[in-house]
Amino acid sequence: MRKALYLVILLMFSCNNDNKVKGDEGLEKEINAGELKVYDFKGFEKYLSTTTDKIYVVNFWATWCAPCVKELPFLEELNKNYANQNVEVILVSLDFPNAYETKLKPFIKNKKLQSKVVALNDTDSNTWIPKVSEDWSGAIPATLIFNKEKRMFYEQSFTYAELENEIKQFLK
Repeated sequence: MRKALYLVILLMFSCNNDNKVKGDEGLEKEINAGELKVYDFKGFEKYLSTTTDKIYVVNFWATWCAPCVKELPFLEELNKNYANQNVEVILVSLDFPNAYETKLKPFIKNKKLQSKVVALNDTDSNTWIPKVSEDWSGAIPATLIFNKEKRMFYEQSFTYAELENEIKQFLK
């Protein structure tokens, strides 16, 4: 199963990258595909560090990943229940760019996702995956939890209780 998921991710990142816009200096800039923000890794990287006490839960997922979809309600609940404790959930979609309009956006709307959702569209996964975590094989779901002092990476799906347990370690 893990090898099949890795193959799907590899194929996903080998797809055409039509949703990017080149900036004046050749750097790719954030574009807005409707209400969905789409980033290459350079644009997305700002979501992977902080100098504040805020705790970020960055979850890498896709609509075609059953374990990812199964844990989304738990991430949404965490975002709602811990927002007043300086916790923010960011859902990073690794869906195929050609599915943003037909699958991803309708999924976000139908599931009424309240967490920040962004799409990562960067075919150079061999470069950016280790920048997220040296321990990441590329399989999803994967979650990075961090603040300015601590950083933990998990290549697994979570229940709500497991997510809450991890967040409480950051709140101490």
